[in-house]
Amino acid sequence: MRTRVKICGITRVEDLRAVADAGADAFGLVFYPASPRFLSIERARELSRAAPAFLTSVALFVNASTEEVRQVLDGVRPHALQFHGEETPEFCRSFGVPYVKACRVKAGIDLLEYWRPFSDACAWLADAWVEEYGGAGTGFDWSLVPALREKPLVLSGGLACENVGEAIRRVKPWGVDVSSGVESAKGVKDAAKIAAFVAEVRNADR
Repeated sequence: MRTRVKICGITRVEDLRAVADAGADAFGLVFYPASPRFLSIERARELSRAAPAFLTSVALFVNASTEEVRQVLDGVRPHALQFHGEETPEFCRSFGVPYVKACRVKAGIDLLEYWRPFSDACAWLADAWVEEYGGAGTGFDWSLVPALREKPLVLSGGLACENVGEAIRRVKPWGVDVSSGVESAKGVKDAAKIAAFVAEVRNADR
């Protein structure tokens, strides 16, 4: 099995090139206005057009309106959507586009109960519980994540090259999603950190 890698919060073309050069599978474009990685539709379109073939683009939202999501779909045309808020299953599936549903993990949350209404998601994502909905570099107790057979599991939250290998060996996710763990500043990716992160993922797979 090969663990898939998504580098989220891309804001610059040079960072997108680093993602492709490192051999990652996907990149994330953030449409959450409170995030320092927030993109306008125009900027996101520029980044998407700069992406090489076979690199998947994922648009991330937090409690966005239907109109906001449709504007991104029309203007950017991402391959998939990623929802990190309190979106309903009906909302997530209403766009007819493959989507990932995130759950912010903390003690007392039954992840399977949370995710089961999102049975048509293309993956479920486990992230750390933080007020700002991700991208804060905060980790969580991986033992809270159940073993899944129903759906591909993506692990996020506080990952970096120093711990992603252990995370893969312990949780055995289908994919990993990183943002701040490969940055030199908020919204500015570090090519060396991206390459090291992907290398650690491949080492863990072996």
